Amino acid sequence: MTAPTPQARRTKPRTERRWLRFAAPAGLAVIVLAIWETAVRSGAVNPVFLPAPSSIGSRLVLELAQGPLIPHAAVTLGEALLGTVFAIAFAVPLGYLIASILWVDLAVTPYVTASQAIPAVAIAPLLALWVGYGLMPIAILCAIVAFFPMLITTVLGVRALPREVLEAARLDGASWWQSLLWVEAPIALGSILAGVRAGIALSVTGAVVGEFTMGGRGLGMLLTLYRDANDTEGLFTTLIVLAVLAVGLFTIIRVLEAVSNARRRASRADRRRDAVAIAA
Repeated sequence: MTAPTPQARRTKPRTERRWLRFAAPAGLAVIVLAIWETAVRSGAVNPVFLPAPSSIGSRLVLELAQGPLIPHAAVTLGEALLGTVFAIAFAVPLGYLIASILWVDLAVTPYVTASQAIPAVAIAPLLALWVGYGLMPIAILCAIVAFFPMLITTVLGVRALPREVLEAARLDGASWWQSLLWVEAPIALGSILAGVRAGIALSVTGAVVGEFTMGGRGLGMLLTLYRDANDTEGLFTTLIVLAVLAVGLFTIIRVLEAVSNARRRASRADRRRDAVAIAA
């Protein structure tokens, strides 16, 4: 019998890990749902307080087909996306300045850090007073919630830029703008997208908090209506849609981050090959 090659031995554990990555959480979910369903059906848990998973699933299908879930989810998604755009527009340039200029770091960082002690629900009434009601104050609240992780990862990404690459770009005659656009931004993009990935999921939470406190037509309003009606099935279906929105947005950015990292590794490998060719 022929012994497996080293490449085959490496591929097998990798395939097993990939399979376990999906099988482990799926198996845990099946176990939890089975216990939950049994507890409700046996009468050990009152379905008024905790409906059975099968009842929640049936209600979810009904709401998606005939109810208001999809239009309200679209509103919440729009608020979260607009807030994410606002957060990127402020967090990424400020993070670059903090990482690049010492006095900006010393002047701004203490205030940015202190701002994280203020809960979003406390900021919402001020936004309603200053901006009014509707889409804009909720989007601003989403931006405030998503701002900090984007800022931190941008700072870390810019500070981790390899100095030899930046110096080589300057020696080649690249201007500041060219270096920023063609060297610094592509290398730091992976770190920036990691912050966007965290921020966009938080932005969905910010949209719901904003609708709780400032009104709106999204999923936060549905949660309020179902809460007042003691409709636990409706609450669960809305929470499921919220989770799907957050995970979906998170996954999209994660894919973009993976593509960016792959391109960066390929570029690094090309530079190493060029360096070896020149040395040879």
